[in-house]
Amino acid sequence: MKNKMENGYDKLIHCYECVKKQVDFTPKIALVLGSGLGDYADGIQVEAELQYSDIEGFPVSTVAGHEGKYIFGYVKEVPVVCMKGRVHYYEGYDISDVVLPIRLMKLMGAEVLFLTNASGGINPSFRAGDFMLIKDQIANFVPSPLIGANIEELGVRFPDMSDIYDRELQNVIKKTAALLDIPLQEGVYIQLTGPNYESPAEVRMCRTLGADAVGMSTACEAIAANHMGMKICGISCISNMGCGISATPLSHAEVQATADRVAPLFKKLVTEVIQNIAERKGD
Repeated sequence: MKNKMENGYDKLIHCYECVKKQVDFTPKIALVLGSGLGDYADGIQVEAELQYSDIEGFPVSTVAGHEGKYIFGYVKEVPVVCMKGRVHYYEGYDISDVVLPIRLMKLMGAEVLFLTNASGGINPSFRAGDFMLIKDQIANFVPSPLIGANIEELGVRFPDMSDIYDRELQNVIKKTAALLDIPLQEGVYIQLTGPNYESPAEVRMCRTLGADAVGMSTACEAIAANHMGMKICGISCISNMGCGISATPLSHAEVQATADRVAPLFKKLVTEVIQNIAERKGD
């Protein structure tokens, strides 16, 4: 009898074969579109779109505002695949399903994973609307996507996590933001399960642990990508200040409103970073 991880690998390969039958495109960079970047694909040269529901066995996003499809195209001549709508652990999926879309983009040919998200600021020097370069992460509050028998085809049993977020790509982001005159914070991102927002005591706990921003995604995706040998970078949009720091109750509407307000700058930064990453890699 096959164990859970082997079945997960079979599922991944099945999804990959399903994609290849429908789309003939090889991306170099995989981009996960977080809140505020939902319509980012409107500004790229789209070659193909594929609904998650058209991939047999693929987890489908259930969150409002997360449309749920892959978009294939070019950002300034750089071939990319964009996830318009990610899958979250709080939706009830197994953690292996949550990271399946990331693994699939690696199989498609993507060498770099560019993660974006909306998060709550817990560093008191941050303000809603700031952008934070993700330098490191804390993922202990969600299951590791690597639990179970290791799949050698994907990566080693005990992958190193010293530099989850590639330092060279971090430098590209910092230099790009400086050239665009876009202020950029830096910090550690912590993933909790959600879907509820954090209590004031939990926000204080996260800050004590060394986190600067908190959210409900991203960290588990980075672990899976790192396991597969992808180079990873990430930018978080601070959409609100955490509970206990903010004087007002938190709401998804507030998160979306802030993300929408800073979206034009976010899109500009992401576009230039993608071009600069590709040029640095010699593509």
